Amino acid sequence: MLFSIIQSLVQGESVGIADVIASILAMLFIIFCILPVHEWAHAWAAYKLGDSTAKAQGRLSLNPLVSFSPVGALFLLLFGFGWAKPVPIDSRYFRNPKRDTALVALAGPLSNLIVAWLGAIILNGIYVASNHSLPAFVMAFFSAYININVALAVFNLIPLPPLDGSKILGAFLSNRTLYNFYRYQNIIILIAFIVLFTGVLDRPLTWLNQICAMGVYWLGSLPYELFGML
Repeated sequence: MLFSIIQSLVQGESVGIADVIASILAMLFIIFCILPVHEWAHAWAAYKLGDSTAKAQGRLSLNPLVSFSPVGALFLLLFGFGWAKPVPIDSRYFRNPKRDTALVALAGPLSNLIVAWLGAIILNGIYVASNHSLPAFVMAFFSAYININVALAVFNLIPLPPLDGSKILGAFLSNRTLYNFYRYQNIIILIAFIVLFTGVLDRPLTWLNQICAMGVYWLGSLPYELFGML
């Protein structure tokens, strides 16, 4: 995120200071308040499915210090995607390891979409309460907040290790295929990073982010539309 802002400045493009500040505040809020929710969702789902490993290690918590990752936070600030300290999961405690591991993995991205939706509801509430007008700073903050959460959800659903999508994909693979998948995961991770940083996935990821963001904004406005407030 900051990397793209710096690029714009280097290229001589105009960048609004208020928009930059709003985006940085949104990213800091996500780092300290939302990434912990993502990890808590994993821990909570695992606990409900029979694995108390995260709870025993104090990871079933919304305390940002428990799940803070300096590198993940730096990546979010610079590039718009990042991570928190992953919660420990032991699939041996699950009744159906492949299915339950996938459900635990899905809980994280789903939490990002839920908090993005709540952000859209709050944004529309401010719009209605302020007589159908929004300060530019407020719009910039919530736009960054919603779009980053959507991007985190979409990014984490990519079916490549160590992302959540790889664990969801695992539920649909045979045991032999799954074994080989994780056997070569280090090579797959290296290839994934090369692909991401060469921009090969930029267009499809942007398209998916836009579709999901449109859905979130629509769902956020729906309660107000139903009561004729918008």
